[in-house]
Amino acid sequence: MKTDLKVTQKTSTDEVLRFAHPFYTATPIEQRSVIKGIGTRMTDYIKTQLEPIPDPIRDPTMMLSEIIGDAGVAEIEQAGAIIFQSVGDTGMETGNTEQMVADAMSQDYHPLKPATSPAFYFHLGDVNYYDNTDKGYHAQFYEPYKTYPGKIIAIPGNHDGELFKYDGSPTGQKVTLGAFQENFCQPTTGVPPAAGTIYREMISQPGVYWYLNAPFIDIIGLYSNVAEGPGYISGPTIGNKQKDWFTKTLTSIKAARQPGKQRKALLIATHHPPLSSGFHSSSTEMLNDIDDSCTQAGIMPDAFLSAHAHNLQCYTRYLSFGGKTIQIPFVVCGGGGRPSQHVPVASGQRIDDSTNIQSYHTFDKSAGSWGYMNITVTSNKLTIEIYEMNMATPKRLFNAITVNFS
Repeated sequence: MKTDLKVTQKTSTDEVLRFAHPFYTATPIEQRSVIKGIGTRMTDYIKTQLEPIPDPIRDPTMMLSEIIGDAGVAEIEQAGAIIFQSVGDTGMETGNTEQMVADAMSQDYHPLKPATSPAFYFHLGDVNYYDNTDKGYHAQFYEPYKTYPGKIIAIPGNHDGELFKYDGSPTGQKVTLGAFQENFCQPTTGVPPAAGTIYREMISQPGVYWYLNAPFIDIIGLYSNVAEGPGYISGPTIGNKQKDWFTKTLTSIKAARQPGKQRKALLIATHHPPLSSGFHSSSTEMLNDIDDSCTQAGIMPDAFLSAHAHNLQCYTRYLSFGGKTIQIPFVVCGGGGRPSQHVPVASGQRIDDSTNIQSYHTFDKSAGSWGYMNITVTSNKLTIEIYEMNMATPKRLFNAITVNFS
C-alpha cells in the first residue's frame, strides 16, 4: 500500500462535517470560512496533490522534419495540405477496443500516397493506465499499435504521471512521468527497450510540453498534471515555468505573423478538457491560465483539442478578442479505447463561461462512443473530421468542423 504520502498537512477539521465533500454548500466561495489544511474549495486541496513538471531536455521546439524527415515535409508542402490524427485515453491491456480504434486509424494510410496520408498521430494523453513499466508500455502501447504505420507524438495524461494506482500500490515508476519520458522523450530517435521485438521508431520529443512548427500549422501541447480533475498548467506547488514558456511561445508565434500575409493555423491541446460535460467537468482555472497567456501574447487558437473524458464532445466558444467576436471549436476526443463514459445530450445549448474574460460556449454535439480525429490544414482552412465506431459497426463520420483563417 502507499506509504510515502507526499502531503502531510492536516486535511480534517476540528469537528465532524455533515458531508464528505466539505464544500457541498450554497455559500459563495468568498464568504466561506477556511477549513484547516484544505482552504475554501476542493481545488485548493487538489493543488497540493500535483506532481512536479519535468524540465525539457532541450528547447521545447520541434520541427516537423524531426518527426517525418525533410522529404516528408517537402511532400506535404507540395501537396498544399497537412493531415494528422489525434485521440487520447487509449491504454488497455485487455479487450479489443483500443485495437479497433488503432486499426481504423491505420486504414487512413496509403503507402503509395504518403503526401495525402496522415503525417503523424498526436496522442492526447493517458497512453498508459496503472502500469508505468516496460511491460505496461509493451502491452498498452506497442502491442496495439504494432501495425500502425505513422509516427506518434504525445502529451501526457494524468495516468501517465501517476506514481500510485487507485489501490495505493505503485504504478512502477519512481518519478512522475518517468516511463512517459523513456518512451517519448528519449535522448535520440530510436526503438525504446519497452517495444521489445516490435519495431516502432519513437522520436526524441524535447519534453512533456512542446511546440511543433509544421507547414500550415503551429501546435502547442501542454501538460495538465495528475489530478482526476481539473487540470492545471501552473500552480503554487508546480510553479509557473510551463505557463511562462507558453506565453513566450505564443508571443513568438504572434510576432512571426506578418500583416497582409497569409498566416498559419494555431492549435493548442491539453489532456484535461477546458470545456467538458458529464463524468469529467470543465477545467476552468486552467482555461483562465490559457486565456491569460493568449491575452498577453495577443493571439488565440483556431482550435483546441483535449481528451480525458472517454467520449466525444464538440463545443464552440464565443469571445471578444482583438476588437471582434471570434469562434473557437473545443473538441474532446478521449475515445481511444478505454471503456466509454456517459455524456449528456448536446443540443446547441448556450453556457456562460465562469472565466476571467467575457465569453460563452455552445454544446454542439456529443456521443458516448469510441473514435478519433483526422485534422487537415491548408493555407487558409482547418478541418476536424471526427469518426466514431463500435465493435459491431464500422467507423462513420460523427462530425466535421471547419475553421477558415486568414
